[in-house]
Amino acid sequence: MLANNFENEFLATFAATSSKSRGRQYQEDLHPYRTAFQRDRERIIHSKAFRRLEYKTQVFINREGDHYRTRLTHTIEVAQIARTIARALRVNEDLAESIALAHDLGHTPFGHAGERQLNLLLAEHGGFEHNIQSLRVVDTLEKNYTDFNGLNLTWETREGIIKHSSKMPAQYFDEFLPHKMPSLEAQIIDMADEIAYNNHDIDDGISSGIIDINEASELEIWKLARTRCKTLPSEKKLLTRIIARNIINITVTDLIACTLGMLKTTGIETYEDIRNAEKRMVCISADLERANTEVKSFLGKKLYRDYRVSRMSIKAEKVIKDLFTIYTRHPETLPNHLYGREIEGSTITAITDYIAGMTDIFALEEHKKLTDPEVSAL
Repeated sequence: MLANNFENEFLATFAATSSKSRGRQYQEDLHPYRTAFQRDRERIIHSKAFRRLEYKTQVFINREGDHYRTRLTHTIEVAQIARTIARALRVNEDLAESIALAHDLGHTPFGHAGERQLNLLLAEHGGFEHNIQSLRVVDTLEKNYTDFNGLNLTWETREGIIKHSSKMPAQYFDEFLPHKMPSLEAQIIDMADEIAYNNHDIDDGISSGIIDINEASELEIWKLARTRCKTLPSEKKLLTRIIARNIINITVTDLIACTLGMLKTTGIETYEDIRNAEKRMVCISADLERANTEVKSFLGKKLYRDYRVSRMSIKAEKVIKDLFTIYTRHPETLPNHLYGREIEGSTITAITDYIAGMTDIFALEEHKKLTDPEVSAL
């Protein structure tokens, strides 16, 4: 196959390749010019869950403004950063992009506030974690084929969805080899995700007026980014964008250099070396690690715990709680395709899938229909 020949000829020996994939749950014929990982990427992009990310919160609820990041734009930024890193390291860009595009498919409406609330409500049922739900989306919930449910993605993409972050859910231990490190492509997503949200949360925070640009300019990473600018505009929005772009460039450049150094130092040569390593290979330098820790602390104090964001979170939590309570107490209020239907032996599972799949807008409208006497229930 032409596509597989390209991988074998140009990728590093420690990269994941389609020709050595563990395959799909349901056997499919190979494509003459698209690798298995390319097909994964395209199936994800064409899924309903991917399109719904456009109306799911990153930090600011969708209705707060047109220019704030959504879960979709965040996902695209993660994918763009991941592709840059993967290409520089000569690992599989298509696999990295597939994992990036799928990593938040199972996220609830209203961002982490929605996830926290749903996790609390499901405490007696094993809790809720969006990586697990993302895998459920691609394995079961998407309905695009006649022969199987889900997208029938490769094992490597599915493993990356569940294992790209440092915590691996216990129920997937047997299937996804907990004693093995994730692929380098999956490790890249964990860092690309962090790079993306650290920078765009500062950008959105300044745009909203919640973060003071003068306070942000005291961050070490901001100071370092300023030194890379030939000219500094006086206009706040333009300055923020230039600094954010430089921060991403600095961090990605550092990550590539540090990771290449780690690969050389540890003697990594093959894909199996990556899987059998004692620690993750994708890393940043100690200086950048300290700077990132400072950014996280800053965002926690100045953005995530700001009273305006807290107010949005409280409202979001109430919407999720009210919907869950009404559906569980009165399952007859569920849509016809869900009412009376047990999924995997549980009505709770059907309710969880329904709520987790909602966009911010749909959840707010559904909440009004169920709680506001002046709004039609239809």
